Amino acid sequence: MKFSILLWCICICCWAFPAKGTSQSLWEKAQVFKSSLTPELQQQLEFDFKDEERTSFHFVPKTRKGPTFHDFNPNQKALAIDLLKSCLSAEGFRKSREIMELENVLMIMDQYPMPDGTLARDPLNYHFSMFGIPQADSVWGWRFEGHHLSLNFTSNSGVLVSATPSFMGSNPGIVPIEKDKGKQVLRQESERALRLVNTLSEEQLGMARFSETAPREILTGNGTDIATLEPKGISYSQLTPGQQRSFLELLEVYIGNYIFDFSESFRKKIMEAGVEHLHFAWAGGLAWGQPHYYRIQGPMLIIEYDNIQNNANHVHTVVRDLTNDFAEDFLKAHYLKEHQD
Repeated sequence: MKFSILLWCICICCWAFPAKGTSQSLWEKAQVFKSSLTPELQQQLEFDFKDEERTSFHFVPKTRKGPTFHDFNPNQKALAIDLLKSCLSAEGFRKSREIMELENVLMIMDQYPMPDGTLARDPLNYHFSMFGIPQADSVWGWRFEGHHLSLNFTSNSGVLVSATPSFMGSNPGIVPIEKDKGKQVLRQESERALRLVNTLSEEQLGMARFSETAPREILTGNGTDIATLEPKGISYSQLTPGQQRSFLELLEVYIGNYIFDFSESFRKKIMEAGVEHLHFAWAGGLAWGQPHYYRIQGPMLIIEYDNIQNNANHVHTVVRDLTNDFAEDFLKAHYLKEHQD
């Protein structure tokens, strides 16, 4: 077990992360972006930090609050993208960009109007919202959200303290039409899991697979109060050393979406909660094209993946920190300290 953990900490970091990011200047980038907007767009962008809108997150086509790329001039678009890059790794940003670009594919495959008259498939219809005032010594947050993307960030003293819940989806999972045919935005999330589950022995698979039928959707949904899911599946300790390495590499696919500094702290938190307490649970088929679902679950973590819809070619993934979604854990400690002071 110790060998697998050590290999994860050493080897994975070599390929998963770019050079150290610029999260320390996050609040400045947010201020520059906000200042570039017209007063009308700033009004759409800004919410009080305690506004209930901050803890609202969705990943389906719907009417949302906050300005979109449609509202921005080229300079404002560049500043908005720079803000997003300040919270994500190069790989996390690549996935986000390509998820948005899949809207162009869906325009061809599956277009329909929204209740407000806009088109449901639109690569520019991704919304920015800001909660509180970004300053060097303040607690504030922001959200980037649209179809199949919901990225929620909270910062304190210029450093990210929370980056969950984070949702990334891909429809189609593998593009079947000539435009971008064969593209698979969330390839690692799918291939690494299928590779791992197919290395399990018959006995191990009996522990890991809790149902031969995959659930219709991710089980945690989009609520702020996550009902505690029973830890199903096979535990990390019940995997062979090679399977443990594969499991940790799959876990790293999700951790590695965030900017370097936050990824390090998030990984440390998972390790301190006990890697031996992590479970890998599976439902459904064991090959691409068969509806399937998996989750990684531990004392403070749930990662879910499902590929059910559209003949199992429609992927949903979500990362939830059970103690610190929307900075819940951090804010409790922060407000307690303020009252003591």
